[in-house]
Amino acid sequence: MGIFDKGLQKTKQSFFQKLSRAVVGKSRVDDDTLDAMEQALIESDMGVDTTLKVIDALQDRVAKDKYMSFDELVGMLREEIALLMSHQGSATPSPVSPEAAASVPYVILVVGVNGVGKTTTIGKLASRFASQGKKVILGAADTFRAAAVDQLSIWAERAGVDIVRQQMGSDPASVAYDSVKAAVARGADVVLIDTAGRLHNRIDLMNELTKIRGVISKVIPDAPHEVLLVLDASTGQNAFAQAEEFARATKITSLAVTKLDGTAKGGVVVGLADRFNVPVRYLGVGEGIDDLKDFDLQEFVSALFNPEDLK
Repeated sequence: MGIFDKGLQKTKQSFFQKLSRAVVGKSRVDDDTLDAMEQALIESDMGVDTTLKVIDALQDRVAKDKYMSFDELVGMLREEIALLMSHQGSATPSPVSPEAAASVPYVILVVGVNGVGKTTTIGKLASRFASQGKKVILGAADTFRAAAVDQLSIWAERAGVDIVRQQMGSDPASVAYDSVKAAVARGADVVLIDTAGRLHNRIDLMNELTKIRGVISKVIPDAPHEVLLVLDASTGQNAFAQAEEFARATKITSLAVTKLDGTAKGGVVVGLADRFNVPVRYLGVGEGIDDLKDFDLQEFVSALFNPEDLK
C-alpha cells in the first residue's frame, strides 16, 4: 500500500461504506446509486458544487449503459475527478521540482491560518529542496508569534539551511525584503517566506500581504513566483472559508493540504482545486519529514477511489 493509500484510508473507508450499501444486490446503476454516490462525495467534504459537476458527468455516461459493474462505475468516477482536477493544473509538476525553476532565486510566499501546519510545511519543503542540492533561505516573516519564529529556526537547523529573522514584532515586510536580498546576495535557489496566519481582520491581512509582495518585487520584479496556501484537510468546509479569505487578500497560485491521514474529509482536496481554480502541489499525509508528498493526480485518484485496498 502506497503512502497516498495510507493517508487517504479514512476517507476511502467512509466513502465506500456509504456507497456499498446502495449498490448491494444490484446489477444496474440507477438513480438511487448515483444519489448515494452524491451523498458520499458531499460527506467527504468535496463540496456541493464540485460534487454536482462530477455526478452530472457520470449521469451522462451511465445513461448510455446502465448495466455495469460497481468497479466500472468507480472507474468512471476516477476518470471524471482526474479530468476535473487536470483543468486546474494539478496534473502539472511544481516549478520547484527537480527540474530547475525558470527564475533563481525562486520565491515562495507561504500563507495560511495558525494551526494548519504552515510552518511545518515550510520546514519540510526546505528539507526536501536542500536534499535535492538546492540552496535554500527561510524568511521568518510571521513576527507576531515567537513560537513561529523559533519553530522555523529549528527547521532551518534541521534542514541545514539559512534563515533570516528579526526581533518579535518587527515589520513582516522588512523581514521578507531582507530574506530576498540575502537570497540574491548568497546565490540561493529557493526562498520560502513564512507569513502571519491571522484572519480576524481581513483588511489588515490584505494590507500586510500587499506590502510584502511590494517589497519583494523591488528586489526581484516578478517575485513572489508562487503564493502557496496551506490548509488543514481535517477542518473540512472551514478550509473553503479560509481559502476564500486568502483569495480575497492575495492571488493564491498553489495549495498544500495537510493532515489528510487523520480525517475522512479527503474530498476537500478535489473541491478546493475546483472551486478556487488553483493546482494542488503538496499533500501532508503524516508527521514525518518525508510525509509531505508532491501531488500526483493519478496516484491520488487511484488511492482515493480504490475499493480493493479495503478488502
